[in-house]
Amino acid sequence: MRNKKKLLIEQLDQKLKPFQKAEMVVVPEKGWINTIRIALNMTMAQLGDKLGITRQGVKRVEDSEAKGSISINSLKEVAESLDLKFVYGFVPKDGTIDNLINRKAENLARKIVLRTNQNMQLENQGISEKKINDSIIDLANEIKREMRKSLWD
Repeated sequence: MRNKKKLLIEQLDQKLKPFQKAEMVVVPEKGWINTIRIALNMTMAQLGDKLGITRQGVKRVEDSEAKGSISINSLKEVAESLDLKFVYGFVPKDGTIDNLINRKAENLARKIVLRTNQNMQLENQGISEKKINDSIIDLANEIKREMRKSLWD
């Protein structure tokens, strides 16, 4: 079962890898729809005709995209009407999903180990810094192997 999860994570990382370059793309201030429409020298009325909406409807679509409140379906419809392909995806901040899991597992392990050590210190049973770090690494590996749901709390 663990190997299956590891394989799924590796496959997901491979699927997301092409999107890493997209992270560097700067979204135009007025949004893509407006920017592309202007670059194509297309009026709002012309785009509206392609979408089956009014000029004012196009204005609302462009404004909602610029504000970030547009739906994915609306973006797909606009792309299709402009003979473009709409693409979306996610880019892991840590580079890969595996790195994300590693960081979350280490953070959770650190929290657990330090809390346990604090309780032990109250009873004069604290452990050394090296032992704490080793315990964090061991627990993080166990958390990652088990893929505990608490990883996402």
